[in-house]
Amino acid sequence: MLTNSTHSLKNVGGGLLRPLNQSELKLALADLQDIGRHEPAVAALLKAGGPLSDFIAAVLTLSPYLREIANIDNAVLAAAISSPVEPQIEVLIAEARDCWKPEDGISPAESAVMSRLRTIKRKVAFLVALADLAGLFDGRQTTAWLSALAEASVKAAIDHLLLSAHEAGKLQLRDAENPSEGSGLVVLGMGKLGASELNYSSDIDLVVFFDEHAGIVPDPDDAIDIFPRMMRRLVRILQERTADGYVFRTDLRLRPDPGSTPLAIPVDAAMIYYEGRGQNWERAAFIKARPVAGDMKAGEGFVRGLAPFVFRKYLDYAAIADIHSIKRQIHAHKGHGAIAVKGHNVKLGRGGIREIEFFVQTQQLIAGGRMPALRSRGTEQTLAELTKAKWIDAETRDELTEAYWFLRDVEHRIQMVRDEQTHLLPETEADLKRIAFMMGFTDTPSFAERLVEVLRTVERRYARLFEQETRLSTDTGNLVFTGQADDPDTLETLKKLGFKRTSDISRIIRTWHYGRYRATQSVEARERLTELAPELLRVFGESKRADEALLRFDSFISGLPAGIQLFSLLGSNPALLSLIVNIMSSAPKLAEVIAAKPHVFDGMLDPGLMAELPTRDYLGERLKASLAQAGHYEEVLDRLRIFAAEQRFLIGIRLLTGAINGLMAARAFTHLADLAIEAALDAVRQEMRAAHGDFPGGKVAIAGMGKLGSFELTAGSDIDLILLYDYDDAACESDGGKPLDAVRYFTRMTQRLIAAFSAPTAEGVLYEVDMRLRPSGNKGPVATRIRSFEKYQRDEAWTWEHMALSRARLICGDQSLMSEAERIIREVLSKRRDAAKVSRDVAEMRELIDKEKAPDGIWDLKLIPGGVIDIEFIAQYLALISPVRSVTAKIGGMNTGEALKTLGAKLLPAADLDLCLEAFTLYTELSQLIRLCIDGPFDPAEAPSGLTELVCRAGDCPDVKTLEGEIKRLSKAVRKIFQATVNS
Repeated sequence: MLTNSTHSLKNVGGGLLRPLNQSELKLALADLQDIGRHEPAVAALLKAGGPLSDFIAAVLTLSPYLREIANIDNAVLAAAISSPVEPQIEVLIAEARDCWKPEDGISPAESAVMSRLRTIKRKVAFLVALADLAGLFDGRQTTAWLSALAEASVKAAIDHLLLSAHEAGKLQLRDAENPSEGSGLVVLGMGKLGASELNYSSDIDLVVFFDEHAGIVPDPDDAIDIFPRMMRRLVRILQERTADGYVFRTDLRLRPDPGSTPLAIPVDAAMIYYEGRGQNWERAAFIKARPVAGDMKAGEGFVRGLAPFVFRKYLDYAAIADIHSIKRQIHAHKGHGAIAVKGHNVKLGRGGIREIEFFVQTQQLIAGGRMPALRSRGTEQTLAELTKAKWIDAETRDELTEAYWFLRDVEHRIQMVRDEQTHLLPETEADLKRIAFMMGFTDTPSFAERLVEVLRTVERRYARLFEQETRLSTDTGNLVFTGQADDPDTLETLKKLGFKRTSDISRIIRTWHYGRYRATQSVEARERLTELAPELLRVFGESKRADEALLRFDSFISGLPAGIQLFSLLGSNPALLSLIVNIMSSAPKLAEVIAAKPHVFDGMLDPGLMAELPTRDYLGERLKASLAQAGHYEEVLDRLRIFAAEQRFLIGIRLLTGAINGLMAARAFTHLADLAIEAALDAVRQEMRAAHGDFPGGKVAIAGMGKLGSFELTAGSDIDLILLYDYDDAACESDGGKPLDAVRYFTRMTQRLIAAFSAPTAEGVLYEVDMRLRPSGNKGPVATRIRSFEKYQRDEAWTWEHMALSRARLICGDQSLMSEAERIIREVLSKRRDAAKVSRDVAEMRELIDKEKAPDGIWDLKLIPGGVIDIEFIAQYLALISPVRSVTAKIGGMNTGEALKTLGAKLLPAADLDLCLEAFTLYTELSQLIRLCIDGPFDPAEAPSGLTELVCRAGDCPDVKTLEGEIKRLSKAVRKIFQATVNS
């Protein structure tokens, strides 16, 4: 890395960044004043004022992470503003590389290596971010410096581990001063590390192999034990969070069959695997593979040896099928929704970084075997080589290069805010403004306009690439569906397309052509269907259980009132066709919904569906419009059912396609339930008023409990409610034509409300209602007066009821009563408790659940030891025993993960908290998808193949076996954390 002394923050011009707001600016300046008391350079900067002072203050308002570093390490800020940046970074990286070296013949302790690497990471992250935000570095330099730091850190850790093993007598190094040399240990950097394009808060992907015959292990048979153990320590050195932070999150899952193989694999075994069973996604992954540590010579040899696997010599049809398979995997990947700004995934979303990378990698896989110049690792470099090779034109190269670095800059700024490995743009206007300012824009609209322009450019170029690829494929073959008998060539074509019950499929399509369904009765509809049939069969054939998927599609069109519009849309909209195939092959529940209620499909035809996030405001506007024409009570209930079914379906479609993730889906399903509850309550109160009048001073509020209270509903959840009421003590009965006393009035109102949700009508059931969490459970009255609720919660409630109360959320009703209920809940939760008693109660409760409700296998994510219940119980336990009562009072309306993060920040070790949050996120992603697609338990052996693929992708694992290994790892760890926390 060449230094440039002109890269100094002193050269920063005026007006480069705007502070987030004036209140944040005051706080940042106060921090700088404090730092200035210890660092004269900072004090001088503040006193002099000017562009650099303004820039530093603005940065600290925009990035809480950088502000935290400046407060922790005052000297790094002083150095940043005093001297050129690049020489400092270069020195720090050199220090990282050498931190393993012995001093006076004594090797540093592992804890010392870890501490030094973390301190250096913090300093480099700060300096790189400042230089990037100041425009001293562009994205190329930012990614190069971050990659250089990661490489130096991995090299140092590997050398430390090898020397440590040597000193312990487990290895015999050839040269203790150069531990890696000749060791036969191959450490490859994959992905962005391999390409020297790391993002700001990136994981590093490593794959580790070893040559057991390299001569450093006295008995080669011991190598299979020594090196994997070493890699576990490597991950700890780099990833474990300590008081000094962490170096890099480290992922070793790109190795062969990661669910069943050790963390380091013999070179010979790896080569056998790749030559015989290597997957197409592994081919794409190894394009960027590069030796980054260990025996560099052996690493280069390994990468050369893999070249025939990655870059095939001839372009045969199997290779093209592989490329199309990769394309399908990318399209189905989480986050791959339509273009938006708020909440858009700049990496995985439409028009994002992944599309540019895939645009490049696809053509490398096609032509890299014959054109070695195309085997480059860097995205920009490969675009240039593709242009030289005439695979793309200069305009495409320039557009995609500019888009790539713009999106990388956006990605870096998203991550600079809090050092989180995320690629999602914020969903709130305030946080989006933060990103816009960090990008140098003066307002959010101008940033959003430029971002959408870039995303659309990428999407357009990406789409054109695959238009060209289709021309590589052979014609579909014979597809003749006339007459009564099967055409033999057609059956052969269907077989090649992926169907097994070819005769049945042929018969079904003849049924379509014979016009036996309403949707295919018109000549125009049949003509459109004839044109569509080859593409329809090709796309269905690509799903693993093509026959089942097509049968579900047949059931769907058999219920359609007309087909011309649908068939025309499918013919002109490949994305919509892929979506339908996705539903039919992976989501039987959704397929049944559109077969039974074809009107829900209308929402899929909205071109803006994927661009609009299903927020409360979005859903609320549509519900208001839906109910506007309802003339009477029954019509309101029917319209509520129609609206809820359609919106549940459309939220599910967004989840299925990756436009939203599981956590977003949970919030959307909950917003939908909230709005339905509020509308139903309004309708019921009007009905009560018409029949029985108003009750003097009567007030009603509804509290959502369980997953409704914590914004964690799934597509199939019931709703847990408590109805609270109050009235004037002086009143005896309601003032209508059929007066009722208070208890009967509010009880009847509650019963009507339950019926409004759960009574089956022609439009089905709105929600099943569970009211067992009300005071006294099923034995008590269905409605509860507020003073009884307060008395019960203060004096009579059991520990488990207070645990449940920690998820309570007031949804709708009279505002004064809602406020009073919130006060009661807040005060009850803030009450000091006997921590030992709470511990016993929680432990006994979990033990009782273990005994009475045994989990139905590993996929029973709720009940397995270390599953959802354990995480919920940890959060609820902390809510009841937290010494900081003000924190407990804030958790209402949070999901379990958010509550755990808030409560656990001071009550759990950081590593335990991170692990629980990781498990919570994984369980949520999997549960949301499974509950959306099927009823009953998930069994990978019996589930639709499309669902199994989706579940693996949601869990970010290549196969079910790997994902089950991940669930086992996390659940085991969560159970230990639960036991340690509750029994502490």
